[in-house]
Amino acid sequence: MKIMRTRRLKSAALLMASAAALCAMPAQAKDTAAPPAAARCEALAGQSFGPDVKILSARHVAATPPSDQLNAHGWRLSSALPGHCRVDGIINERQGAGGKTYGIRYAIAMPDDWQGRFLLQGGGGLNGSVLEPTGPVAANGVPALARGFAVISHDSGHEGAVFDNSFMADQRAALDFAETSVRTATLLGKKVTTAYYGRDIAHSYMAGCSTGGREAMLASQRYPELFDGIIAGAPAMRTGDSNLAIDYSHVLFNQVASKGADGKPDVSALFSDAVRQTILHGLLAQCDGLDGLKDGMIENVAQCRFDPAKLVCKPGQSKDCISAGLAGALKVGFAGPRDKAGYPLYTAMPFDTGIVVKPMGYLPTGAPGPFGPPSTDTAIDLDARIQAIRNDPVQRLTDTNYWTNLGTFLDRGGKMLFFHGVSDFWFSAQATWDYYERAAETNGKAFTNATRFYMVPGMLHCQGGNAFDQFDMLGALVDWVEEGKAPEAIVAARKDQPEETRPLCPYPGHARYVGGDAKKASAFACTPAQDGPAGD
Repeated sequence: MKIMRTRRLKSAALLMASAAALCAMPAQAKDTAAPPAAARCEALAGQSFGPDVKILSARHVAATPPSDQLNAHGWRLSSALPGHCRVDGIINERQGAGGKTYGIRYAIAMPDDWQGRFLLQGGGGLNGSVLEPTGPVAANGVPALARGFAVISHDSGHEGAVFDNSFMADQRAALDFAETSVRTATLLGKKVTTAYYGRDIAHSYMAGCSTGGREAMLASQRYPELFDGIIAGAPAMRTGDSNLAIDYSHVLFNQVASKGADGKPDVSALFSDAVRQTILHGLLAQCDGLDGLKDGMIENVAQCRFDPAKLVCKPGQSKDCISAGLAGALKVGFAGPRDKAGYPLYTAMPFDTGIVVKPMGYLPTGAPGPFGPPSTDTAIDLDARIQAIRNDPVQRLTDTNYWTNLGTFLDRGGKMLFFHGVSDFWFSAQATWDYYERAAETNGKAFTNATRFYMVPGMLHCQGGNAFDQFDMLGALVDWVEEGKAPEAIVAARKDQPEETRPLCPYPGHARYVGGDAKKASAFACTPAQDGPAGD
């Protein structure tokens, strides 16, 4: 209480100083003076929030109209943004490895009409940049800032391109990326928010996808007191394993691909547009109707048991079929790699409509990807690779698929929503479900009563694909944390056709067509799964 009283007194003193300065101005100057919110915001630049904290700028940003634009990670921002105080700065700025400047750069947005809520915005890739602090993840175009949240984003402790890993040479930067920046940025964000408004934060949240989803998971596991509600989307929770699984499947495809002019496997010929369409049509023929409606969507993910062997060319057939070699590679590759003892090194990848999408589907195109030219390897030592992954010190800290004891987070009343696109080309949705099941086994009903997991059929990594990929999980989480309204079905819409809606159902349940206008969520009902998930 003494600390909070001191903070309030400091905030009150700043406001009084700002008011006195305004009163001392000539009459003409008073007419053009900044509004109270602007003066209060600018006053933050003169406050100290710790010896390692720098505020580089503090300025009031005017309200902006709706833009219907995508942010840097593809999240739509269709609502207006309110006037807010924008604070930019850096924590623990220093010279590190290679003479580079390191530190956790951050941006905080605090709306004029604050609703008492705080949100940490997750990052993406290897971070390296400060995203606009709006809180757009799983918010259906109405980000947290537009809902009256104070929002902080950060670069996790280094500057660089999204997949530039050179910062790993610096110990502190590597540690900040792996885990500690989440806590450091959150504590500062809360301190600044409390000082600015002069009152306590009522509820704290976090939302992120990909690396942001991993950061959300580690928050629940390693810093359970920080947040009341968390959204973890498509978490990059075991990147060494998932990259190994992708490399393994590519080796299998290379083994059955014909040779190009350079004598190397040519997967672009193996996965021609015609072959991709054959695989898609075969997949839909086997799995589309399992939800009661043939519409190009596989809603019943748990029951889809796609068998590529059924697409193999019969004697004399050369069209609308695939080779036995490709069918075998698909079956083995999607089942995931195993070591020599038969132990799975990663989970199965689900077969879904987005696997054939170019260039972001799971099936390779032969074109360079985000990590460089495609591999033409035809052999892989899985045991050696997994040994290297398991002994990589940074990987051991970044991975969030091991820790399942969430007792403290749950005992505090914490709530958590997971979501994952079934067509995610980087991380298997089954890997997230595997973690969910293990956490349920560790924590029992305390976990299943406080969490939900949503598969998003057709969705690629965090967004996109033939999917209903626009949904408001943030609002559902707030209702759950603050009003005790546990979510079940969450209505989702298509990005380009918002009038088309469909429910997302807690997995392993699915949306089943029950009759009526198939373009409306009301025509579907959440139905429990009859068996375990595909890939078991």
